[in-house]
Amino acid sequence: MDKKVLRNLSYGVYVVTSKDKDKKVGCVANSIMQVTSNPSVLAVSINHDNYTNKVIKETSKFGVSILKETTDAKIIGTFGFKSSRDTDKFNNIKFKEISEIPILEDTCGYMVCKVIDTIETETHTIFLGEVIEADDYSNENAMTYKYYHEYLKGSSPKNAPTYEEVSVISSNKNIKTKKWKCPLCGYVYEGEKLPDDFVCPICGAGKENFELIIEE
Repeated sequence: MDKKVLRNLSYGVYVVTSKDKDKKVGCVANSIMQVTSNPSVLAVSINHDNYTNKVIKETSKFGVSILKETTDAKIIGTFGFKSSRDTDKFNNIKFKEISEIPILEDTCGYMVCKVIDTIETETHTIFLGEVIEADDYSNENAMTYKYYHEYLKGSSPKNAPTYEEVSVISSNKNIKTKKWKCPLCGYVYEGEKLPDDFVCPICGAGKENFELIIEE
């Protein structure tokens, strides 16, 4: 089975947020779609291991911030590759609260939803949320998953529905094009060697953390 065909499906890049009492939580998601128009209902897929999943189940409310192509890649690194259990992801991030849900400000827009149903799969919960608040406040292009992969050179977190394994190989392998992968966020750098002062543009990891890889 050639799973590469799945890359032809259209995805966006979003930050899904909620609030556990005074603790703001959130994670990057790409599997979001509109299910109905009247009322407006979204389907959002969140991994069982994500702390955000637990909080949404407890509060029955979540927000979706639509990221722009010009969104700072470190936002994706923070919300996509760190856990809200032990990290304040909103530190130094511009946000506001709408219906008690934290919403990122520098985006294309947002939606706040109340959960009306859930579907459990082996690895993810699909939350069906009715939109109760929404605003569109940017003329910039929304970031697509294709753009994230091809232009930002990012990859999917292990908890993402679209995660694909990449094999790590020994540095003495003879390959035509060398690729170096950040083990923290999955960012891939292509080149004969990493610059001495190189840091990951997604999560800020140093050169010493990168591994030589080859795609299967």
